[in-house]
Amino acid sequence: MLRLLPGFIACGVVALAATALQAGEKALVGRAWVESLVLAILIGAGVRLFWRPDLRTAPGIAFTAKPILEFAVVLLGASVSAATLWSIGPLLIVLIAVVVAVAIALGYAVGRMVGLKWRMAALIACGNAICGNSAIVAIAPVIGADGEDIATSIAFTALLGIVAVVAMPLIGVFAHMDPLRYGAWAGMTIYAVPQVLAATSPLGSVASQTGTLVKLVRVLMLGPVSVALSILMRRREGAAEGARLDVRKLVPWFIVGFLALAALRSLSLIPQPLLAPAAQATNVLTVLSMAALGLSTDLRAVARAGVRASAAATVCLFMLAAIAFGAVALRGLF
Repeated sequence: MLRLLPGFIACGVVALAATALQAGEKALVGRAWVESLVLAILIGAGVRLFWRPDLRTAPGIAFTAKPILEFAVVLLGASVSAATLWSIGPLLIVLIAVVVAVAIALGYAVGRMVGLKWRMAALIACGNAICGNSAIVAIAPVIGADGEDIATSIAFTALLGIVAVVAMPLIGVFAHMDPLRYGAWAGMTIYAVPQVLAATSPLGSVASQTGTLVKLVRVLMLGPVSVALSILMRRREGAAEGARLDVRKLVPWFIVGFLALAALRSLSLIPQPLLAPAAQATNVLTVLSMAALGLSTDLRAVARAGVRASAAATVCLFMLAAIAFGAVALRGLF
């Protein structure tokens, strides 16, 4: 715990600054147009330009960026009722799977068209379509990607994830989208679960719950996609050289925890007095995690990665947003 403390304190300072700025927004204009979750990412990424985490702070920042945010997602399950789950419906679940498959195929094609190596194109396509950095890290060993491919892919998904988190709430507010429609669109488009939380919070709890549920279904697509890519690799390089698939990583633990708490809430097994503290803890932990993600984002690495990779990642994100919009429209939410 002492080893993690310096990095945790650094994240806490960024989180407090973001919270203070949000309070300043409310005092000046009457409402927070940019939530503390988004501000934490922006402040963290800005600090990262001038300060690099060292051996003292890096462990705590890494811990805050992953286990703590995953625990925050688990706690969010306590705010999800069966009615919200039921509102998504089986058709939208099927549409999410279709969106992921189409986004991967188109993203890979774009990457190859601009001249990327096939592994780099696959990483960017899967990261864009499923869950950003988590998908890249999970898919990389399956396809045998090297460290440079992984680092470049993560750099672009991190930057574009921040752009999406900042831009999409503004689009939702100015387009007068209702929370259910916006939540479904954000959940289908934004890379990571905490980023979905940041992007949907300005439109209320219904948007956050819907967006998180849709995003978690996208995350679950990591399993089938990993299996499919593993099979393709074995056919491509032979069974002796094919990548090994770790079945334990197909369903992340925080998804199981989220669904378990959602089930307990739906069965009224969580005491009512605990619901408000759980919601507050979720918000605090998420802001801390977003601060850690910002402090982990090196914007200079994005600049060094090259025009081709940036073009492919950007086009992939716009295509995903358009495909997701069409899928939600097909569902009848627009």
